[in-house]
Amino acid sequence: MMESASITEPLAFRMRPRSLTEFVGQREIVGEGTPLRTAIESDQLSSVILAGPPGTGKTTLAKIIAEVTKAQFVQINAVTSGVKDLKEVCSEAERLRTGFNERTVLFIDEIHRFNKAQQDALLPYVESGVVTLIGATTENPYFQVNAALVSRSKVYLLQPLSVEDLLVLLKRAVNDPHGFNGTVQISAKALQHIATIANGDARIALNALELAVLTVGKKMTVQQVEQLFKSRSRRYDKSGEDHYDTISAFIKTLRGSDPDAALVWLFKMLESGEEPRFILRRMAIFASEDIGNADPRALQIVVSAWQAFEFVGLPEGEYFLAHACVYLAQAPKSNAVKRAMMGVKGFLQRASTLEVPYHLRNAPMKGMAEQGYGKGYQYPHDAERGVVAGHYFPIGAVEQDFYDPTDRGFEAEVRERLRRVKQILREES
Repeated sequence: MMESASITEPLAFRMRPRSLTEFVGQREIVGEGTPLRTAIESDQLSSVILAGPPGTGKTTLAKIIAEVTKAQFVQINAVTSGVKDLKEVCSEAERLRTGFNERTVLFIDEIHRFNKAQQDALLPYVESGVVTLIGATTENPYFQVNAALVSRSKVYLLQPLSVEDLLVLLKRAVNDPHGFNGTVQISAKALQHIATIANGDARIALNALELAVLTVGKKMTVQQVEQLFKSRSRRYDKSGEDHYDTISAFIKTLRGSDPDAALVWLFKMLESGEEPRFILRRMAIFASEDIGNADPRALQIVVSAWQAFEFVGLPEGEYFLAHACVYLAQAPKSNAVKRAMMGVKGFLQRASTLEVPYHLRNAPMKGMAEQGYGKGYQYPHDAERGVVAGHYFPIGAVEQDFYDPTDRGFEAEVRERLRRVKQILREES
């Protein structure tokens, strides 16, 4: 059973929920009637992987399961345990199962820290049911955990707690006997500020409340709390999932033509320390991939913003990124250039040869003209309307239309220009 917390222990430890009724947040996962809650309450849990940011309840859920289950509950941490420890635990689980028909629930905190050999060593015991695995990870399990382990477990993705959920926890900590037992006087606005700066992390919220009490005293105003916590905590892994998820949201928001939301994602990245040149590279790609000739100025704007940024740097360089961001978001969109590229690449893969027609070849050396190089080529500038009929595809290739401009933005004018060219060629043929 879970021991009573001492007042000398950290507030976050003392306030850890002891049952599912005390657990706050993650309603879609452990709310009333959910499969996971039912499995926990009936002690019929199968292997699970709990993934999510710090402070969202992964370890707490495991501790609650430990209280509920009649099975042997073993906890190890992947940072401090090796293959030897793992095999000892699993061998004991096998002995209990064979000799006494007892189940073993194995909780592995930070399971993503196990290397491939360690995860492979665990797999047979999970597969055979010798242990019921509870794996906790702050990383994406589909990337960081053995695919075989993932396939044999139910993955639950825990989300950052809402401000409302954090307020429930903070108010409970103020009044609960395990917390401050009603001895702390703190305004609702001060609690709201702590909940807001915690970035969805229950541990950060409770630690901040405890620090405020230790620093300011048991009676505090919102002004004192705001002065103590001037900036909020930001969860952002510049080389991990946050990096890729946020840039994905940024690009998709630009594509969705929402400049306001695009600015939110842009400044989330900048304030989290993302490399500005990475963002500028992605905006340059976007300008051609998703806008193209619908607004040719888009690429010019990004390149100019990039050059200005190199001259000025941060923090003033943020103006140039914001300028380019808003322009890309409001610009008409077209992926016609991208579609044309993909079409041509497919054409090249299917083509047997790509021989240049003789009339398009150059004839710089004596004798090449006699062999037909350049023969029959018509110079378009000499034509009255600047267009002449001619076969420009490789020898033997069937002419195809790869570039199909939209009717959005400047590309509508491009579409009309190409239509007029084709009309002239039909009249001359």
